[in-house]
Amino acid sequence: QVQLVESGGGLVQAGGSLRLSCAASGRTFRWYDMGWFRQAPGKEREFVATINWSGDRIYYADSVKGRFTISRDNAKNTVYLQMNSLKAEDTAVYFCTTDNMVYGRRWSEFANWGQGTQVTVSS
Repeated sequence: QVQLVESGGGLVQAGGSLRLSCAASGRTFRWYDMGWFRQAPGKEREFVATINWSGDRIYYADSVKGRFTISRDNAKNTVYLQMNSLKAEDTAVYFCTTDNMVYGRRWSEFANWGQGTQVTVSS
């Protein structure tokens, strides 16, 4: 069983930046893909970004490409999401997850989630 704890959310003005963190424990972090999803009020949880175990295979949703950067530190069992040029439509609860493969799969296929961290972007 893996435990995931997200942090770093908050209230920011449009155009601002935030850095989210997700700390993992309970299994060998470095062997697995990590991913970020988000869920806005009244909407389905959606894919944001994913990174493989070695960090050389990264994918982003089109809506965040060029603005968000995912990275990981296997020594710290932590994955990050640097969010720049934030827009009001980025407002959501951000969740991280982990599995053998994250890219291309629906959120409902994953068993391991953190509690989420709220990101609110004011326009």
